[in-house]
Amino acid sequence: MQLANIAFDKLDISELNMRHGKKVPDVTDILPSVRARGVLVPLLVRPRLADPERFEIVAGRRRWYSVKVLIEEGGDAGPLPCAIMEAGDDAAALEASLIENIARLDPDEVTQWDTFTRLIQKEGRTVDEIARTFGVTDLHVRRVLALGNLLPRIRELYRSEEINAGTVRHLTLATRSQQKDWLALHADPDEHAPTGQQLKAWLFGGASIPAKSALFDLAGYKGRIVTDLFGEDGYFADTTAFWAAQNEAIAARCESLLEAGWADVEVLEAGTHFPSWEYEKTPKAKGGKVFISVSHRGEVEIHEGYLSAKEARRKRSTEAGTTESETEKASRPEVTSTLQTYIDLHRHAAARAVLVDHPAVALRLMVAHAINGSPLWTVRVEAQSTRNEAVRDSVAVSAAEARFGEKWQMAMALLDFPPDGVSVAGGNSDEHRTAVIFARLLGLPDADVLSILAVVMGETLMAGTALVEAVGNYLKVGMSDFWKPDDVFFELIRDRQVVNAMLREVGGRRVADGNVSEKVTTQKAIISDFLSGTNNRRKVEGWTPKWLTFPAGSYTDRPFSTLAKWKMAEVRFRGIKPSEPVALHTTAGGETGPAMPAAIAAE
Repeated sequence: MQLANIAFDKLDISELNMRHGKKVPDVTDILPSVRARGVLVPLLVRPRLADPERFEIVAGRRRWYSVKVLIEEGGDAGPLPCAIMEAGDDAAALEASLIENIARLDPDEVTQWDTFTRLIQKEGRTVDEIARTFGVTDLHVRRVLALGNLLPRIRELYRSEEINAGTVRHLTLATRSQQKDWLALHADPDEHAPTGQQLKAWLFGGASIPAKSALFDLAGYKGRIVTDLFGEDGYFADTTAFWAAQNEAIAARCESLLEAGWADVEVLEAGTHFPSWEYEKTPKAKGGKVFISVSHRGEVEIHEGYLSAKEARRKRSTEAGTTESETEKASRPEVTSTLQTYIDLHRHAAARAVLVDHPAVALRLMVAHAINGSPLWTVRVEAQSTRNEAVRDSVAVSAAEARFGEKWQMAMALLDFPPDGVSVAGGNSDEHRTAVIFARLLGLPDADVLSILAVVMGETLMAGTALVEAVGNYLKVGMSDFWKPDDVFFELIRDRQVVNAMLREVGGRRVADGNVSEKVTTQKAIISDFLSGTNNRRKVEGWTPKWLTFPAGSYTDRPFSTLAKWKMAEVRFRGIKPSEPVALHTTAGGETGPAMPAAIAAE
C-alpha cells in the first residue's frame, strides 16, 4: 500500500463501491469537520486500468462527496489523502488498519503539532516515519508541522475552530508582520478580517498569480516566489516582474509557432476569452491560425488551427472558384470600434458647440426629432382613447377638433407628407428620415416652422395632465368657443348635488331650490330647457360648466382631479400675463428664434 495526495478531479467513484449508483449520500454529519480540518482519513483508491493517471474510490465515497460540497461552496480543498491499493490488497483490512491508526492520532491538529514536534526534536523521528506510524501522508505531517510557523494566537483560533483550514493555509503565506495585521483586524469588531480566497487577495494586494501559470522556466526567474509553508502552492510576489517574463515567453512561443508553419499567431488582450464557437477548426496546411489567450491570473491557453467563420467561408469560396459578394469581400473596418467611438464623440462635441449659437437651426432640428423621433427621443402621439364610443364621437365633431384639423392639414402640406397620413409626429426613429425632415425644415421660414411645431406639440400634449391646465390657463382658453352642451355630457352626469348646482347656475337659486328633491333626470331636463329657451324658460347663452372652464372649478368639496392638477401648477404661473404674446427675437448672430415671455425669463 502506498499513501499519496491526489487531486480531487482525478478521483472517481468505483463501480465496485457498494454504494455506487445510489443517490447522493447525506454528509451533513461529517461536512463541518471537513470544512474545518479537511479530510484526515485517507480514501482507499486504485488506479484505473484504462487511464492510470486517474483513480477510482473503493472506500471513502462520503468523504469525496463532502469535499465536492466544499468546492461548490467556493472552498479550496487541495489534494486528498489516499491509500493506493496494490494487487492482492484486502480493502476491508486496509480500511480497518487505517482507521485504527488515525484513531491513535489526536483530532486536534494543534495538539498533533505538539506531538509531531516532540517526536522530531526528542525522538529523532523523520516526517516519513511519523506518517507511517499514524497512517497519514507525508503532506499531512508537513501541514501540521507548518502550524509552528504561525503566531500562537492564530493556532488557538484554529484549534477553537474560529477559522477554518483554508484560512490557515493562506495565513502560512503571510509574514509575521502580516499575521499581526490580520490578527488586529480579527480582534477589531468594526473591521472584517479576510478569510479563504479573500485572504489570498489581501496578502497579495488583490492580484495573486500562481507559479504554475508561468510559461517560462522558473529556475531562471530572478523574482521572488512566495510559497506556503505546506510546500504546495507558490505565488509571484512581484506581478510586474512576472508579466515581463511571461510576455517574453509568449512572444518567443509566437515566433516558434510561426516557424512551425502556422499562417498567423494572434495574442488576445489579457482577460479576453477565446470564443471558439465563432471560429472554424482549420488545419495548418489550409491556412489555420493560432490564437493565444491569457487570463488575468497569467494562465496561457494556445488554440491551434482556427479561422474566423468569415475567413473560412472566403477560403472555401476561393477554392471552389466562385465569386463572393462585395459584402463578403469587405475586410475589417479601417478603424477599431473604440477609435470609431473616439471620432464620433469628438465630432458630436464640436457640432453641438456650434449649434448652441444657432437657435433657429436647433429649433428645426428639435422639430425634426419631435416628428420622427430618434434612439434618444421617445415622442408619442396622444391617442385620445376612450372605451365610450359616444364620448369619442362627441370630441371628434367638436369645433376644437375642426380648428386643429385645419392647422394639421397645413403642417402636413408644408412637410410634403401625404394628406391621408395618421399624424405629423410619431415617426419610426429612423435617423435618415429625421435628417430628411430636418433638411425640409431648413428651407422653411420661421413662421412655418413654428406652426408645424405647434401642431406637433398639440399631437403630443398628453390629455388629463397638469400641462393641459397650464397651457389652457396661460393662453386664457375660452371653452364657449369650442364646446357646446350635448346629450352625451348630460347622459354622463349622475350626481344629484352636482346637477342641482348646475341648475342654480343656469336657472337661479329659486328654481334650483324648488326642484332640489326632484329626480336627477327631471333637473337635467330643466337645465336643457334653459339652454334651449323652451317650455317658457329664458334662454341662457354661452353657459360652460365649471368643470370645463380655464381655470377649472368644482361644484362640491369632494376631490376633482382637474382642479387638483391646476392647483399644483398654478403657483409657477403667478405673475405671468395670459395675454402676453410669444414673439420672435433676433440673436446676435442675426438668426431669428422664439422669444421667452418676460415673466418667465425674469424668473
